[in-house]
Amino acid sequence: MATDRRESVTTDSSELATAIGLYLLGEISLGKASERVGLSRWEMQDLLAELDIDTRQGPRSLEEVQAEVDVALEIE
Repeated sequence: MATDRRESVTTDSSELATAIGLYLLGEISLGKASERVGLSRWEMQDLLAELDIDTRQGPRSLEEVQAEVDVALEIE
């Protein structure tokens, strides 16, 4: 049975606001934002949905796709 850990999340609203802000600015990933406040990625995604904040899922433009491809090709 899954549990909702959001009640045990840090009560520091400024840390939550900072994590969300950094996520929205693209400075950190959804996973990193969730780690900062003690939630799983899925719980953070649910919390953002409750706040009417869209989550970024992959590249948003052709340029972002090309940049990701370029990075992947450099790794080889």
